[in-house]
Amino acid sequence: MILLRDVCKTYQVGEEPVHALDHASLEVRDGEFVSIIGPSGSGKSTLMNIIGCLDTADSGAYLLDDIPIEDYTENELAKIRSRKIGFVFQSFNLIPQLTAAENVELPLIYQRVKKAERRRRVAEALERVQLTGRIHHLPAELSGGQQQRVAIARAIAARPSLILADEPTGNLDSHTGQDIMNIFHELHQGGNTIVLITHDPSVARQAQRSIHILDGRVKEVAP
Repeated sequence: MILLRDVCKTYQVGEEPVHALDHASLEVRDGEFVSIIGPSGSGKSTLMNIIGCLDTADSGAYLLDDIPIEDYTENELAKIRSRKIGFVFQSFNLIPQLTAAENVELPLIYQRVKKAERRRRVAEALERVQLTGRIHHLPAELSGGQQQRVAIARAIAARPSLILADEPTGNLDSHTGQDIMNIFHELHQGGNTIVLITHDPSVARQAQRSIHILDGRVKEVAP
């Protein structure tokens, strides 16, 4: 599904170049649960942005479903981001004025999914994350763990094959974080490919395999 070879990405910060990715290579096969672990500033988020087609590399190759990413048109990339990939972020990224159900429904509106189908998918997604009793609550009326459940429901409502999660437990206590990890395990068992970014070794170890990133360089972590 995902194949990166010698990917480089450099940002200019003032007069200093910052090598966010330095000849990074990795492969994620269909149906895998992979964690990418590294400290702050190691290049994790840059790597996720490139995998998620939110950013492009300066050099190297990225093949998604055996097709070089540069061969996709902008419209095709937009469809991939909205339908193939589900994004989950540390800060939840919920819209404060919308209820849980409305936050989950919004991407489906953008995809022009018909109303009846939207309602069905929203109900199904919120049930999968055990939030059927909170569908009319605003984000401010929910705990951090519940907000992250809404964010996961929003990601899976479009029925993506790949879920990219960037520090999904980073703002949560250990007990709530484990509840969120249990949801990712269930999604993985249901057939989703999951790439999870984290700085927490205890979270990283729960994946099938872990990839370590430091100073933009990637290597497999021995089990």
